[in-house]
Amino acid sequence: MKHVFIINPTAGKSDSRQKIYDMAEKLRQDHGLEVQCLLTKKQGHATEIARRLCQSGEELRFYACGGDGTVNEVANGIIGYDNASMTVIPVGTGNDFLKNFGPEDMEKFRDAENLWDAPQFPIDAIDVNGRIALTIACSGIDARVAKDVHNFSESPILDGKSSYIVSLMVNFLFKGIGSHWTVELDGEAVEDDYALVAVCNGRYYGGGFMPVAEARMDDGVLNTLVVKKVSRLTFMKFVNPYSKGQYYKFPHLARCSTPKVIRIRSEKPDIVTCLDGECITSDDVTIQLSDKRLNFFGPAGCSCNRTARKPLI
Repeated sequence: MKHVFIINPTAGKSDSRQKIYDMAEKLRQDHGLEVQCLLTKKQGHATEIARRLCQSGEELRFYACGGDGTVNEVANGIIGYDNASMTVIPVGTGNDFLKNFGPEDMEKFRDAENLWDAPQFPIDAIDVNGRIALTIACSGIDARVAKDVHNFSESPILDGKSSYIVSLMVNFLFKGIGSHWTVELDGEAVEDDYALVAVCNGRYYGGGFMPVAEARMDDGVLNTLVVKKVSRLTFMKFVNPYSKGQYYKFPHLARCSTPKVIRIRSEKPDIVTCLDGECITSDDVTIQLSDKRLNFFGPAGCSCNRTARKPLI
């Protein structure tokens, strides 16, 4: 088995390359493992690297060394390949994917010594027009915020969540809240003005926002939250509870369900959809479950549902 470290050299606020190189070399020396370190050079490169290596048929363990964008790219490269699995060494700013495992287990992911022989388990994914998201696929004002957040994340005084909040305020004040779409849930279509549609396999995005706290990453269910367009005043009241998974406090505004297929259509290409921080824009988006298609490995005893809330009755 080969252990492949895919490193995003631009992730995070400091250069982590040497740290990863040292970690990989230690695995080679201490455990006699075959290791390889590869740097990404452009957006989408991690997907290209992973897919090319998977096509060899060799047994592979991938270590996504970066932030949520790097995790997403590696996942898109290996999904559907039985000979490949992946884990994460977090060196990004947000690291929302690993928040699903809880703070104690998240720290264990920082050291490859806890990962190289770790147990493997399948997790679900979200298919968005043929691309994969692991945690949340969102369309609407939150996706526009995520698209713009990179403009603020390079600031030395802003962390992941505060960058998201600044981007949220810019979009909120200057770009408006709603979009006129047709949203179809398992064939039931409603044309209206919408603030956002969040399809949740996991629980965190935007530096720690948690729209649906009961979402689980291996239960074969996508928890989908549909929020209608509202006034700025109402939206301001909604954002904080929404960030804590308390959408149920606004039953007149937010509807949560578990459809198998979600489709969003617009008369113009104004649907920005964010997949684990990576954004696409189109006029027609189809979102559906990719059930237990991704092989993942993590520290012994870890759970991708550690922070999940019990289902609401």
